[in-house]
Amino acid sequence: MMRWMEAGVAAFELNERLSGDSMFVVTLGLCQLRLMDDRRWPWLILVPQRPAIEELFELKPLDQALLTFETNLAAEALKKTTAATKINVGALGNIVRQLHVHVIARHEDDPNWPGPVWGFGSREPYGADEKTALIEKMLKAI
Repeated sequence: MMRWMEAGVAAFELNERLSGDSMFVVTLGLCQLRLMDDRRWPWLILVPQRPAIEELFELKPLDQALLTFETNLAAEALKKTTAATKINVGALGNIVRQLHVHVIARHEDDPNWPGPVWGFGSREPYGADEKTALIEKMLKAI
């Protein structure tokens, strides 16, 4: 797990699977914003930087509000940069228990439309230039 430590606050550790499947984009007020390394769907992940949180209701009320704000910010930026037909937002956590929110751009011609992205086919990693370009677009839109 990757750790971040703030003075007087328990260490936040990023789940190894989240770390391995996604790339860091930017730290927002509450969340680490990450890009899922699967070019089939532009897919962001927001991870609240709070230790030992698995459920939305475990966040303090102010953090809940901030997570909603940051989710909307990411969703709007993703919609603008991808011209998506639909933005899917979900916090499942059945496999990775650490609280994280998926924000996924969907298009009517994408693989498995209108079905879910989870468990469909094999991940297709981004090329270096493609990944850099998308991250730059996202940073400008945010």
